[in-house]
Amino acid sequence: MEILVLGAVVLFIIIATVKFKMHPIFSLTLVAVISGFLLGLSPQQIMETIGEGFGKTLSGIGLVIAFGTVIGIYLEKTGATQVLANSILGLIGLKRSPLAINLAGYVISIPVFCDSGFIILSSLNKAISKRTGIPVLVFAIALATGLYAAHVFVPPTPGPLAAAAILEADLGLVLVLGLLVSLPVSLTGYFWAMFIGRSLKEEDTAGKTEAKKEMLSTVKPLQAFLPLLVPIILIALKSVANYPSYPLGKGWVFGMLDFLGSPVIALLIGVFFAFSLGRKEPAKERGEWVSEAFRQAGAIVLITGAGGAFGAILRTVDIASIINLESSTGVGGLLIAFAIAAVLKTAQGSSTVAIITTSAIIAPLLETFGLLSLTDKALAVLAVGAGAMTVSHINDSYFWVVSQFSNINVKTALRGHTVGTLLQGITGILMVLLLYLIL
Repeated sequence: MEILVLGAVVLFIIIATVKFKMHPIFSLTLVAVISGFLLGLSPQQIMETIGEGFGKTLSGIGLVIAFGTVIGIYLEKTGATQVLANSILGLIGLKRSPLAINLAGYVISIPVFCDSGFIILSSLNKAISKRTGIPVLVFAIALATGLYAAHVFVPPTPGPLAAAAILEADLGLVLVLGLLVSLPVSLTGYFWAMFIGRSLKEEDTAGKTEAKKEMLSTVKPLQAFLPLLVPIILIALKSVANYPSYPLGKGWVFGMLDFLGSPVIALLIGVFFAFSLGRKEPAKERGEWVSEAFRQAGAIVLITGAGGAFGAILRTVDIASIINLESSTGVGGLLIAFAIAAVLKTAQGSSTVAIITTSAIIAPLLETFGLLSLTDKALAVLAVGAGAMTVSHINDSYFWVVSQFSNINVKTALRGHTVGTLLQGITGILMVLLLYLIL
């Protein structure tokens, strides 16, 4: 009975999202309520469990999502994303400009949504293509896959943040291991772009959506990098300080890093560095940026909380014994997490929904999978992320952003972008399994 309930609610999420265009907040909350009744919980138990799951999930992650979104909006609105991209391009050089574009996308998508990042940076593709003679679609695919890599692996991107909260993983470890996994994933996109991009053709650009023009910015490169790098470094240092052997001891240095590296404080510090980017802009305009960021963050926070509520309902039953997963430990558990996320992503299009839903499903299974250590839980987050990028196609809004701003038809986008995301997802799970075997 319980396994039928699980299958039915997953199918409901897919149908509600794809066919009826229901917002994930409603679909996840509905399946939490429906699952509770079907699993035999009383109305009071359902409401208490949903409230507890929602609150517990958001207690440590709500402000982090909000602050991370503010940083991303400031980088976007002040033109700092262009500065970051041009800095990386200048460092790597025109001869390797597709690699520079790929890595620029990778760095920028840590705080900025990949859709926005592609729209902002796609103006660079044609300009660099004319200067180098390299086909523009090489740059388009390199940029799209670079942006996509960090989107599902590296906090403070909302997906990994939500998964870390639901699976109770250490955010610092998710960040460090996410960087190790996502960089080869990004480079996989670059190599695919170099292989396939030269054989793809643009459509006639007449009447097509044009990319935004490159905006002039007075932001200096160091200023542009600080809001991004400072929080990442602080969170990583906290994980180092809290390593079981306590390499930095337990004195004042430990206390300071433990406080400053907590995700809320680290992102808050990043916010103030971001504020410095827009200090020359009118106060009213800066206020509108913050309001826009909080509007974006609000939806993500609610989706994350709804996913946590769904997970709390599923924890009330022993799913592992029902599905008979005793032999699916370690590598098998990571592969199952990857497969569930990949099915959900491919079926309904949203990576964030796939990550949150899969995390809710596998959270009660971590003990059965033998994924109990902090490292194991972090790798479980990344396995879900790898699945949630496999694959981006016609039901994914990002697919249409890439195709429309690159002036390519659906068939060409499927050959270039979609196959690239499949290769990236496979690379991602292979990297996760490799780290699991090594660590």
